[in-house]
Amino acid sequence: MPATAAFTAVAARRTFGTQHQAASTHSLPASPVPPASPSANPPDKGKRDWPPQVRSYVQRSFADGNILPDVDRHEMEIKLKQVISHSVEAGTLAIVDWDNLPLPQIMIQDERRRPPNSQFPSISPIQNGHSDLTNESKSNKRKSAEFASSDDTGSRSLPWRQSDGQDHFESRVSYPDKRPRNGAGPDGGFSKSNQAPEARKKRFQAAPSAASPVASTRPWRITTSHDAEPPEPKGPIVGRCQDLEKKYFRLTSAPNPDTVRPLHVLEKTLDHLKKKWRRENKYPYICDQFKSLRQDLTVQRIKTSFTVDTYEIHARIALEEGDLSEYNQCQTQLRALYAQNLGGHPYEFLAYRILYFLHTSNRTDMNDVLADLTPTEKRHPAVKHALDARSALALGNYHRFFQLYLDTPNMGAYLMDMFVGRERLSALSAVCRAYKPDVRLRFVTEELGFDSDEDCARFICEHGAPHLLDERDDGVHLLTGKGPGFFDSALKAASARPGVKAPV
Repeated sequence: MPATAAFTAVAARRTFGTQHQAASTHSLPASPVPPASPSANPPDKGKRDWPPQVRSYVQRSFADGNILPDVDRHEMEIKLKQVISHSVEAGTLAIVDWDNLPLPQIMIQDERRRPPNSQFPSISPIQNGHSDLTNESKSNKRKSAEFASSDDTGSRSLPWRQSDGQDHFESRVSYPDKRPRNGAGPDGGFSKSNQAPEARKKRFQAAPSAASPVASTRPWRITTSHDAEPPEPKGPIVGRCQDLEKKYFRLTSAPNPDTVRPLHVLEKTLDHLKKKWRRENKYPYICDQFKSLRQDLTVQRIKTSFTVDTYEIHARIALEEGDLSEYNQCQTQLRALYAQNLGGHPYEFLAYRILYFLHTSNRTDMNDVLADLTPTEKRHPAVKHALDARSALALGNYHRFFQLYLDTPNMGAYLMDMFVGRERLSALSAVCRAYKPDVRLRFVTEELGFDSDEDCARFICEHGAPHLLDERDDGVHLLTGKGPGFFDSALKAASARPGVKAPV
């Protein structure tokens, strides 16, 4: 009895096409596999015999009468090779109508005329040359859904719905929608570049209906001749408000003339505010009123000597209250107004600028100011005093600096009060190094510009050095032998660049 095989012989698969074989309920003996058809085999890489139609197509491509001057021969050879290779790989070499197929130079010209922002590539010339190919003769490679013919969509399932239970790449690819939309391109594809300009043109040309309550409330609606509003004035406005006092509000739209005071009312307002400041001395209220006054001057573009007086008075009040934020705003505007020769007190505020830079230790701006000074400005008493104070600090001459501090013109003392404590710590450190082992407190009081010994002792105690004061029969003494390191640490903490903030 012959032995039975423990396995079932299966024919080897030699093609990429799907082979439908009838299944048998009994085991079949192994049989020789018939050779695959020539069209299913890969193309021979060696020498082959080309059909006459292909040879004629190549000859017509390089004929003198078909050569185009704007198409390079090398470029034409590449395109011809692509067309023939595509037909060989698809197995349609004998099916393509080579007599009616466009020449490669014609294809190149068509590709050049195609818009560069086209979303979908055009169909290859091989597919345009024959439209009656059967499904079996088409290439087995994956193709996008837009290349599929609309005639055979019903005979087979769509590519993105074919699945055999495995996670193929096609099931994860999103294909474009083939439904026609507005703004479709010439090849049927949707083009945003074609639709967007037309949509914008229609949106801005079509005026909304005047009867529509929603459209009438939209700020971007286009008015017609019936409901057109008067255009906003391009020049400066002229106020019509007659109120002397008005709260300050930051503008978020064009100013309304009914809420802006004209020049003659603003002049009365300034006199009223000066009297009220001397009588009540309420800085928050006065500052708010001055900001409102400055705003009315700005929106009306009033730049006169009255404008200079307004900013100078507000700057002096801000200095008196230590409000460096408002002072800087006024100082910035005054520099521009002084450049227009509108009057005022430019030398006084130039001296304030120098003292302010001493306070902030701003060497860069200080050098700019010194470079721009004229001989006339240097001879002015206020400017000369500020320059002498700068020189004394630069040389470390605290004796000269505190003499200048006690004799400050105008309102410069308010600025010097902001950094005199820092310079007193520096001077105390120098005194402790120069005088050992102690020195009388009265000497320190006179050298550092204190009003009394009590003020000097209070300053030392406020900086955490009461142990350096020694009360004796002849008066209070400062123990300078223990002071240098301590005052150096206090000076380092006080020498940080001060911030410009308004008082709380």
